[in-house]
Amino acid sequence: MAETNAQTIKTPSNVITIIRILLVPVFVVAILSPWPEWLHIGGAQAWQPWAAAGIFILISGTDWLDGYLARKRNEVTDFGKFIDPIADKILVTAALLVLVELGSLPSWIVLIILARELIVSGVRMIAASRGEVIAASYLGKFKTVFQMIAIVLFVVKDSTIFQGQASVWLIVLAWVVMLIALALTVISMVDYLSKARHLIGFKPKGGIQIPEEEETIAEQVLGAAKAKGVMVGTAESCTGGLIAGTLTSIPGSSDSVAGGIVSYSNDVKMARLGVLAETLDTHGAVSEQTACQMAEGARKQLAVDVAVSVTGIAGPGGEVPGKPVGTVWIGVSSKRGTRAELHHFDGDRDAVRSQTVDAALRMMLEEINAF
Repeated sequence: MAETNAQTIKTPSNVITIIRILLVPVFVVAILSPWPEWLHIGGAQAWQPWAAAGIFILISGTDWLDGYLARKRNEVTDFGKFIDPIADKILVTAALLVLVELGSLPSWIVLIILARELIVSGVRMIAASRGEVIAASYLGKFKTVFQMIAIVLFVVKDSTIFQGQASVWLIVLAWVVMLIALALTVISMVDYLSKARHLIGFKPKGGIQIPEEEETIAEQVLGAAKAKGVMVGTAESCTGGLIAGTLTSIPGSSDSVAGGIVSYSNDVKMARLGVLAETLDTHGAVSEQTACQMAEGARKQLAVDVAVSVTGIAGPGGEVPGKPVGTVWIGVSSKRGTRAELHHFDGDRDAVRSQTVDAALRMMLEEINAF
């Protein structure tokens, strides 16, 4: 067992992540140490910030590379999930502290950025202890990109390579990008805390704890279905029964939920839901046509009024050209007709599946309310 765990950890993506951490001191030495004097290279001091910026960019680029390899080789590991965000935080923290040491960046900016990371990390720990995944948003990614760009600009803004007006414009650009990064830092934190408010004890008036969002939507679906005498069912591929499980976790759901069909394979899609082989061959399992036929098949097989279907790529592998991880088609079928919507969800496998359940329940609720 120990040998198996060691082999799991030593994936190319994990090795690159560890190398990224080991390269952080190289960046620090490149920007702080008087290496041009040690090497007796004339005029090298002017280029020292640019050399350090190049090293920082190289280290930052490995973050994309290890993520790409993990998804491409289907080697997403628990160790990788643990070490990758730590590597990013070590790099950013080191760079920010170096800028403070050089007198290039005020310490209050670093304090805000680090406080955000500590708060979000703490909430993630609470969520993990309860088996929940708080879906990441693009705000966090934008925050990281702007932080990286701002750090590079602050590293080189005081270089003597640029003089006069060019130097002024570089300083202005560096501050504009840093302020945008700072705003995204705060906004992304507020967004994350809003999604996790039920985990950290925030309650509405009356002292009743805010329920999880998926459960709230599921309750609305069941309430609307019961009020209108509607029976519902599901046909699930990438979610593997999570939608039906979310609905049936609520007491009294048997009044409105007839059942669900988990059609993970194409054979089950064809045999149990009536999806045509021609549809799968021509358009693929993750397509509008397949989602519609799955929803229609579930409505007929389960004899329900409203059926919802989901088919997508939850990851970490399975992506194809034009259909990256997070691509999900959600279909719904009722007496009003059949339709499907395309979604592109962000995050890891658990996050994609969670967001798919949420979107499918919302679509089902919309269809029931239209009766």
